[in-house]
Amino acid sequence: MDFWKALLETTALERFSVICSIIQVLLSRNNKVSNYFFGIFGILTGMYVLLGAKLYAEIALNMYYLLMSVYGWWYWMANKKAREQPISFCQRKDWVVVGSIVGVGFFVLYSVLYFFTDSDVPIWDAWVSATAWAGMWLLAKRKIENWILLNISNAFAIPLLIHKDLYLFAALTCFLFIVAIFGFLKWQSIMRNQKQIEYA
Repeated sequence: MDFWKALLETTALERFSVICSIIQVLLSRNNKVSNYFFGIFGILTGMYVLLGAKLYAEIALNMYYLLMSVYGWWYWMANKKAREQPISFCQRKDWVVVGSIVGVGFFVLYSVLYFFTDSDVPIWDAWVSATAWAGMWLLAKRKIENWILLNISNAFAIPLLIHKDLYLFAALTCFLFIVAIFGFLKWQSIMRNQKQIEYA
């Protein structure tokens, strides 16, 4: 199937989900609480599209995103303040946790997908979600390597989504891949500023 023809034939729901996700990322970048509103709509509609594509581990990943979005919206609207941890590099113990999340997550997801669903890409789907989970854990811990794990997930997610003819989702993931590269560079700059403040 011709790529551009397939892109034009994407469903209205997929287009809506991608548009919401792009708006969410742009609003988040500008520190706007309304980013959660669009994020939630994008996730919910996206999960329905992923269900049709039988990408069940991706749905599980989006359920996590949904919970975090609802929590983030509530936390922000409640006007609470959290003390931010400084950005840092992973230590050996962090890599042990990352390895455990990826290893156990992949095994569990693959087993569920293989034995209990009709997924035709259980290994691929499980790997994308397991690496994303590890990346999100590092993001919560404010470890700069989170961007690397998230882009490992994105790198495998892009061809997976193309394989499933979800071309707009693949394009969105390409966008997120680029955002993650700039996120890594931005965090490097923040870390340098942190060190300057420490030694000032």
